[in-house]
Amino acid sequence: MERHFRDGHTETWWAADACLGGYGPDSPCRLVVVTTDPADLPEKATWYLATNLPHPDAPHAAGSPHPPADLAEIVRLYGLRPWIEQSYKQVKDELGWADFQVRSDRAIRRHQTLVNCAFSFCWDQWFGPPGPLDATAPDPCPDEGPERGPSHTPPTPTALLARGLTGHPFLAHSRRHPEPVVASLDGQGPARRAQGPDRRGHHRTRH
Repeated sequence: MERHFRDGHTETWWAADACLGGYGPDSPCRLVVVTTDPADLPEKATWYLATNLPHPDAPHAAGSPHPPADLAEIVRLYGLRPWIEQSYKQVKDELGWADFQVRSDRAIRRHQTLVNCAFSFCWDQWFGPPGPLDATAPDPCPDEGPERGPSHTPPTPTALLARGLTGHPFLAHSRRHPEPVVASLDGQGPARRAQGPDRRGHHRTRH
């Protein structure tokens, strides 16, 4: 199939329904392999997708709650995902969103809320005006060096990203009414749990 990109160029991709275990074109859950090179299956240009969109010729297609989709439609739908999740994985890794072991949806959302709050407080402290130094405070480690090699003092910021409180009705200062903000996030309805990347680093999704 020919894939058309926003910058005007096109690429030739190959796609096929695979049969593995309970997966197959006639099964409720299909396994689709998409790649730019069917001979070598390059890791960064090969997708392994699980979808509940039925094959147009599947026996259960007529009674399925989901519309049938051919291979070209599945590739088109999954091709939209990188634009939706641009930089999501990198941000998740940097902030520590994935550093948890919990079982419930609410626990996952609470962890992410706490991580976001901690980042906001650190961001505010970093760009805030420096406070007075307490010269009488004792050195907590007078005879010990850094735990992980030499320390590096970050440069002092030369400009503020935002000066004072914003007047925009949909933005809030990171330390303005934190309790109601956290409570409102924690009280939201259950979110659908997303499947993380597999061992190859590819995201699996269900439409």
